[in-house]
Amino acid sequence: MLIKTADDKSKRVTLLEDLQKSTLLDTRQKDWLRDQLRRLTTGIKGEQAAAFYLDGHYKDGQNNVLLHDLRLVVDDEVAQIDHLVINRTGYMVLIETKNYAGDLDVNAHGEFTVRYGRDRYGIPSPYEQSRRHARILGKLLERLEISTRTDKLPEFHNVVMMHSKAIIQRPDPKAFDTSFLIKADQFPAWHEKLVDEFSTGGVLKALFNMRSPDTIKEWGEKLKRQHRPADLLDLPPFMQPKPHFTQAAQAPKPAAPVPIVAPAVLAPAAVDASLVKKLICAHCHGKISYPEGKFCWNNAKRFGGLQYCREHQGLFA
Repeated sequence: MLIKTADDKSKRVTLLEDLQKSTLLDTRQKDWLRDQLRRLTTGIKGEQAAAFYLDGHYKDGQNNVLLHDLRLVVDDEVAQIDHLVINRTGYMVLIETKNYAGDLDVNAHGEFTVRYGRDRYGIPSPYEQSRRHARILGKLLERLEISTRTDKLPEFHNVVMMHSKAIIQRPDPKAFDTSFLIKADQFPAWHEKLVDEFSTGGVLKALFNMRSPDTIKEWGEKLKRQHRPADLLDLPPFMQPKPHFTQAAQAPKPAAPVPIVAPAVLAPAAVDASLVKKLICAHCHGKISYPEGKFCWNNAKRFGGLQYCREHQGLFA
């Protein structure tokens, strides 16, 4: 049964696309925006492709619960789990999706490389990344008192899922086992094999640990409540306005006369402090453009460190 769908990331895509239109960006900022937008869009496509196969396999079943796009924060550590499957017999599957535009090579040492034509780029192991997420998830399960009847924690299985059209070069399995690395359309077969092995190797343990559909649904709901979505409007420090742009930014003229109100009228209690450095007007909470925000940040003394749309900048005239 499906407990959680993926978060809507369209606001993040729109933000990055809008920022790219700015004429005040330096080379580093342009490169960062281009790279982030590419990573985000390809990641979304990969997660959607994986969700298509996973939903078809689990959505209407009673033996497993499925959560997409689960972000957990435990002791300042973050686990971004693309997909999580909880089975009634006492195990969980953490699925890390990757959607590389190039071909993937894995060598006998477990090192991952992506090939784009003749160019090759080393990348961190997505398998080790998933194992780290499992460790963080384990800490949270202990605190939520989620456990099997025989073990302190459920048994974790880590899977790296690629696009169904991906080309994967694998090493000899005797040198490095890559059975954890599968294509999205292979997951149902992979999971059936896991169930068979789990049942054959520990049928008594599986039967003893068997939980009701309502219990694993409750576990899924508990984990869903622990989801901490990322701030879609957050930007790194180097993407903030720089002092040397101060003279380049010109104060916009209001389209129509507006009443002059002293800054004191906007009392701190009336302003949400979480809006600082966000592309949201602190007065009307409407979305603003990057140049509008930049103008306010470059005149922090005038606007109290917040940002306002073109219309409400006139309140500080």
